[in-house]
Amino acid sequence: MSCKFNPADVQGNILRGYRKPRVRYLMLEISDRAAARRWLTAATSGTGGVPQIATESGQRWATKPDTCFNIGLTFEGLRALGTPAASLATFPTEFVQGMNKRAIKLGDAGPSAPENWEQPFNEPARVHLIASIYADDVAQLDRVQHDAVGGQQAFKLLRVRDGWCFDGDYVHFNYQDNISQPRFAEIHDRDSFSDSQPMAPLGTALLGYPTNFEGLKWRIPEPEPLGYNGSFNAFRVLEQDVVGFEEYLTAAATELLEHPKVNELLPPGAEANIQVKEGQRLPRHDALREVIAAAMCGRWRNGVPLALSPDTPNPSPDVSRTKFDYTNFDDDGAARCPYGAHIRRCNPRGGQIVQRVANHSRRLVRRGMPYGPAYVHDPAKPRDPNEPKRGLLGNFIGANLGAQFEAMSCDWLNLGLQDPRITGSNDPLLGANEPETSWFDLPLKSGAPIRLRGLPRFVTTKGGAYTFLPSMAAIRYLGSLTG
Repeated sequence: MSCKFNPADVQGNILRGYRKPRVRYLMLEISDRAAARRWLTAATSGTGGVPQIATESGQRWATKPDTCFNIGLTFEGLRALGTPAASLATFPTEFVQGMNKRAIKLGDAGPSAPENWEQPFNEPARVHLIASIYADDVAQLDRVQHDAVGGQQAFKLLRVRDGWCFDGDYVHFNYQDNISQPRFAEIHDRDSFSDSQPMAPLGTALLGYPTNFEGLKWRIPEPEPLGYNGSFNAFRVLEQDVVGFEEYLTAAATELLEHPKVNELLPPGAEANIQVKEGQRLPRHDALREVIAAAMCGRWRNGVPLALSPDTPNPSPDVSRTKFDYTNFDDDGAARCPYGAHIRRCNPRGGQIVQRVANHSRRLVRRGMPYGPAYVHDPAKPRDPNEPKRGLLGNFIGANLGAQFEAMSCDWLNLGLQDPRITGSNDPLLGANEPETSWFDLPLKSGAPIRLRGLPRFVTTKGGAYTFLPSMAAIRYLGSLTG
């Protein structure tokens, strides 16, 4: 069966983001199956006081609404609703097993292991539905939460998690984020986005459409109304050691000052080109900190890609944040953007990799917001033992968890299989690093790179779940189940 794209059938926030400054996630357990089915039916139309689920077609607003409401169901949630066993058997293995049982493949070991996850993800069988509320302020979040779960018997509220945007799309570690996302020809105007990457086929994010692999569509859960226009999401609670990251930059820069090749990495006087604030000239040590931070990410902290501006975060004239590739360098490529840099590992664009057919096949839609207060680095201030928790509430959306999210996490982030020059190393920012074995290469134009060692783990998984993001037709189907 071919499926004609109908944006009114697709939940919002998948193909296009909401651009709202606040989000709240409600982790819910189904306590009354019949009531939960009625709730789902009501949510498709916004009747009975239940918030209406936002759709892709609804995102073409003349005036944006104050709030947007969406849902994702875990495998246990589908089962708790009474989804027939024959239908459950058609869902992919990784979704059926759940994120906690796929932990090793994701690098969730040691402090990130599921036995250390926070409530309620330490009891994954109880997490049935994750509802998201996007809004402009807290009062709106409170109102929609009350309408969704207050005074009803369908669900038990297990936990609430809030995230919010910082000014300028910056996130913890002080990088500008939300720069490059897949664009879809059915949704986006190519001429409106300056990006050298090809438009993504709908099958990147939705079930029932062509993918980047010629002639391949992912298997669609049955029956047809349940699977078509659905998507899968890896919801992650990622705690970030922001203080530890800044401390590492300081220690690495101090070590580099004594390195015999430091002048090749940062020629004397070149620190004048590295300004994080207008008119502020950094001392050489602080400039080296920013060079290391840029190399680890693949972008300067203001979002300027190293591929287009390897020597300064403030190029003149300005350069595109998105229109670049790794195939048109004058040298071997690494002297501009390291092979092991975070954005290059996650998305090699058109650059040469071992798995050449996979270049654009593992792209994901990313929706995330920080939690915890923004951190202002002060080298004169000692580490506070009561430092507040900070991190990211992240959603990594695609049509196939195994071929996209898990393959990227395992093969590219934590094994470096895409290039023999980084194989055996982990992503410097998100990877499952241990100081005893970790390393990252700072490339030089003249020859062998400078190898940094002793990278700790900066990001620790505190919980998460694989969810199915059903279409509106699927939500109505689930609401109509009987027995």
